[in-house]
Amino acid sequence: MLDKIKPQHILFLDIETVPETENFADLSAKKQILFAKKTEYQRKENFTAKEFYSRAGIWAEFGKIVCISVGFFSSYEKERCFRVKSFYHKKEKVLLEKFKTLLEEHFSKDKHLLCAHNGKEFDFPFIARRMIINHIKLPKKLNLFGKKPWEVAHIDTLELWKFGDYKHYTSLNLLTEILNIPSPKEDIDGSQVAKVYYQEKDIKRIVNYCEKDTIAVVQLLLRFSNLDLLTDSEIIVVL
Repeated sequence: MLDKIKPQHILFLDIETVPETENFADLSAKKQILFAKKTEYQRKENFTAKEFYSRAGIWAEFGKIVCISVGFFSSYEKERCFRVKSFYHKKEKVLLEKFKTLLEEHFSKDKHLLCAHNGKEFDFPFIARRMIINHIKLPKKLNLFGKKPWEVAHIDTLELWKFGDYKHYTSLNLLTEILNIPSPKEDIDGSQVAKVYYQEKDIKRIVNYCEKDTIAVVQLLLRFSNLDLLTDSEIIVVL
């Protein structure tokens, strides 16, 4: 299947999320109760809802997006050029609207696809849910209502690696390691994003982390397709 897809028709992406408020106490009383019920199965008796709140960013109902990094080939056939751009803003609605504009103006045709690692389980539905919460009409590529599975224009590098094994999960970091894909050392990981955002207030650090994951996703797909990996000189970060 991959040999029929042109890399220049794909928008690669990654998102970073955090709890919607810094502290559990900042939630409304009703939301605190709802969060406790939502996480009861995962927490069991090991953690209180307050102690578990640091993980709230994985649920669109209790988290928010602080960065969406995208990457795309602006040229490919003769000389490859992969551009990376990030959307971030203190108001989530603003970054979502900017991302939507990119989709509608440059990646809305039938030939266009979205690609992320674990995107079908996390990135794509998370973005769609947060758009609905923020009163943003869903763009074509995220509106799955009434679509058949083969009509969904999404590629998931985790799903490709599963080869039909639905119980199997492999992280992006592990895949880049075993497939010999160069991966710069990170100074943070996903579990630290909320702390960097709320306590250190260093959004640029989060953006840099998100962009590196986006580049790792395109490298994975190139590797799966038995194509040459991108070199540093072929990657341009757009400010």
